[in-house]
Amino acid sequence: MNLDLTNKTAIVCGSTQGIGLATARELASLGANIILIARNEEKLMAAKNSLDTSKNQIHDLLVVDFTQPQELESKLKKFLNGKSVEILVNNTGGPAGGPINTANIEEFTAAFNMHLICNHILVTNVKELMIKAGYGRIINVISTSVKQPLPNLGVSNTIRGAVANWSKTLANELGQYNITVNNVLPGATNTVRLKSIIENKSAKTGKSYGEILKEMSHASPMQRIAEPEEVANAIAFLASPAASYINGINVPVDGGRTKSL
Repeated sequence: MNLDLTNKTAIVCGSTQGIGLATARELASLGANIILIARNEEKLMAAKNSLDTSKNQIHDLLVVDFTQPQELESKLKKFLNGKSVEILVNNTGGPAGGPINTANIEEFTAAFNMHLICNHILVTNVKELMIKAGYGRIINVISTSVKQPLPNLGVSNTIRGAVANWSKTLANELGQYNITVNNVLPGATNTVRLKSIIENKSAKTGKSYGEILKEMSHASPMQRIAEPEEVANAIAFLASPAASYINGINVPVDGGRTKSL
């Protein structure tokens, strides 16, 4: 099985922690050059310094805040001038929790900009580079909520669904250029976001952090939550030459929690 990413360059968004950082490390271990994108320069430098360079990879970083889509577009155009990119991993922290019937318009607009609009800006700026290279892998880290909406995540459920449909449409359009577009759908994963979700639920229900974590763990047939590296493994496979004919699909990495096929 060919998983070699030597001489390929991957953009990994949200790459200072959690699934993004685990993905950057896994892709680098397979030989890829990594462009890390996040908003904290100090954390980006630390992440960059943790990446494998045993195959003479050259890693780089771009400091951007995804709450500012126009800033992303402006910085990206300048940064990518003269560069090649074969892999794009769209990964952004999810919207705050809460029921959909009390969500305000600003929450939807902010989430739409951070996720769908920023994803689209990134694709718009790398697709010609992928076409030129004759190799493209676009992987969007979304959520199992695109198959089964999750309680108390109204805005997130809505925006994630929009990104999934955007992605499927892109897959239909870009496949002819040897560019695949797929979604990875993490379930409960040991990240800062999960910690925040548990803390919010604990404050609202009065249950302890441990009780809620146990409930989440038992919701999976595997009786535990995922580690970021387990999600990163799925992303890395989809980025590899081995996944050359996998296109336009949703891949849950949830231990079997999602009830639908």
